[in-house]
Amino acid sequence: MVHETGNRTVDDAVERVLDGERLDRTDGLALLAQPIEALAAGADLVRATLGDGTVDACSIVNAKAGSCAEDCGFCAQSVHFDTGIDTYSFLDPEEILAAAKRAERDGAQRFGIVVAEKGVSKERRPDEWAEVLRAIRLVRDETSVEVDASLGILTEEEARILAEEGIDHYNHNIETSPRYFPEIVGTHSFEDRVATLEIAKDAGMDLCAGVILGMGETPTDRVEAAIALQDIGVASLPVNILNPVAGTALGDQESADITTGDIIKTIAVYRLLHPHARVRLTGGREVNLSADEQHLPFEAGADGILTGDYLTTEGQSPSDDIEIMERAGLRPNTTVNDFDPEAVGTGGSSSTDTTAVGSATSNARND
Repeated sequence: MVHETGNRTVDDAVERVLDGERLDRTDGLALLAQPIEALAAGADLVRATLGDGTVDACSIVNAKAGSCAEDCGFCAQSVHFDTGIDTYSFLDPEEILAAAKRAERDGAQRFGIVVAEKGVSKERRPDEWAEVLRAIRLVRDETSVEVDASLGILTEEEARILAEEGIDHYNHNIETSPRYFPEIVGTHSFEDRVATLEIAKDAGMDLCAGVILGMGETPTDRVEAAIALQDIGVASLPVNILNPVAGTALGDQESADITTGDIIKTIAVYRLLHPHARVRLTGGREVNLSADEQHLPFEAGADGILTGDYLTTEGQSPSDDIEIMERAGLRPNTTVNDFDPEAVGTGGSSSTDTTAVGSATSNARND
């Protein structure tokens, strides 16, 4: 090995991963029990060896806000909860394009069109479906960013059309482990989410699927979720941390039910269980990690970030995110969108505007 941490469990896992072996549930649980310093160092070695030394930034637009019939306990957009957020129907595609252009200037490599509902339906809402496709085409044709989507449950026909229109990644988070999922969501099942991911993958789209930490799940649940994602096969694994929203089922929590150390350890284990995926730090990081801590997950295997605002909560500036990358010894990915990181870092891009999603939406999400 090029490097050893001195921790036999971590060093053995790193060697097996670099030899191409897939770690399992037992490995994940054993790794989660190791000291944070050794675990972070081992995960960082895997990232450095198999990755490209960059952090991949994505951004999202809340293209349809609120009035969702599902009861996800963390979500401010559910009709089951009184959260006071702004609600609106599907945005004009030109507004979505404007948000994508801001994201492009802010250094995003990919841009996600997100709706708050169980699923955009080609059959039940054909007019809305047509607007979704028009928005995809505008972003695809008039920006350099890759176009992603998070449109809820899909049929096989809908997935095929989205793939043909050029959707690169389909996002549909599993949120937590199969065991704990019914404690968080009652109106659909874990299996429903997996089925849509399989449909999207079969249609040819890469998958972006991840979790929310700190909802009351156990450390074992965190590992079980990562194993479920192994079986599904994801290219991007977003790791959200609960930002409790007043009025939701989880809104009485003052903060996420997880420590900083456990966040970093979970990120490291996810890197070892998913050595070739982008492990992406996303919603809730600003309220659960201090400004002096946000670089630490990127020194423990993370190599992706969601920049700008989220769906119903504010994020931080893209220039701050670039500083976090650089503090961790990494650089922004410019493979798809060859932007000037210095311009973003010095406020030369859209930092004087609202961030990539904020102007067209009521900001961000945990889901």
